[in-house]
Formats: sequence, structure tokens, C-alpha cells
Amino acid sequence: MTEPPTSKRVDAVRNRQRILQAARAAFSDLGAEASMSEIARRSGVGPATLYRNFATRRDLLEAVLADEVDEVCAAAATVEGDSPADRLVAWLRRFFQYVTTKRPVVIGLLEHTDRTDPVFDSRARVVAAAGPLLSAAQEAHEIASDLDLDRILDLVVAIAKIPGTHEYRQPILDAAIAGLRAGAAR
Repeated sequence: MTEPPTSKRVDAVRNRQRILQAARAAFSDLGAEASMSEIARRSGVGPATLYRNFATRRDLLEAVLADEVDEVCAAAATVEGDSPADRLVAWLRRFFQYVTTKRPVVIGLLEHTDRTDPVFDSRARVVAAAGPLLSAAQEAHEIASDLDLDRILDLVVAIAKIPGTHEYRQPILDAAIAGLRAGAAR
């Protein structure tokens, strides 16, 4: 038996990405209750293609969360800035965006599992990816040295949980980040 043409594999990968993008947008727009049929419609694939890629709602939610964790971790290695503190701050802003957009996905997953499930064990990956950014900024005396990354991430997560719009939370994040930099001058 011969291998299927490469174009089918490329098409399958493209369909999977379209489904993940549509799911991310649907969860952001509609919350955790976005239906599988709505996600199929938004992605432009049929229900059979959706279910071939993600047999259950939980599989889709896990894939969306894993995809977002991969992106935020990869951003730690590619973030740009003029100084170590600028690179850390740019990544913290990316992490803030991740936290504010993943809430519907996590809510949906909690309907299908509990917090002890390994799918929620992404924090260690995030800390490992961003740790070098904080270390470089602290070694350059640009960020307060008395905070570890877990505390800084907790601060960002707490700000992301504040009720209101992005425009309401953004100045709060800006003030917190300014405090990290000011702490280096102590």
C-alpha cells in the first residue's frame, strides 16, 4: 500500500490549525459554551473533519490550551527589546494576553475534568521558558531582585482576573510592571 499524497497531510495540518484558530476565537467571543458545530462552521470544515481531529470537546479544549502554552513559551525565546528588562516586560505583556484569553478554555476544561488533571500542569513549562528573561533582567539590575518568577506571574494573573475590559486592566498592569523596574533601584 502506498503512502497518501503529501498534499493530504498538508491539508490535514491546515484543517487542524483552522479548527484551533476558530475554537480560540469562538471561546473568546462566546465563552466556554461555544458549541462544536459553531467551531466547525467558523473553521470552514465539516463536523466529520472536526471530530476526526478532536473526538471530544475536552480533546479540543486541551489542544487549544496546549497550543496557547506552546506559543507563550516560544515567545520567551523570541521576544525583542533593547534591554533585558524590556524583553521581560514584552514577554509579561504577552503572558498577560495569554492569561486573559485562556479563561474560557480553562472554564470549559473544568466542566470535563478537575484541577489535578495534568492538562493544568503548564505553569512549570512557562516558568522554565521565562526564567532566563527574569534572570538576565535581574543580573542587569533592571528588575527587582527580591521577586521570583512565580510571584511575578501571580501578580500578572491577579491583574488579568480583575473584572472589566482590557482597557480597564491595562493601566493596572502598566503600574505593576513599573513597580518591578522601580524595585531594582532600591
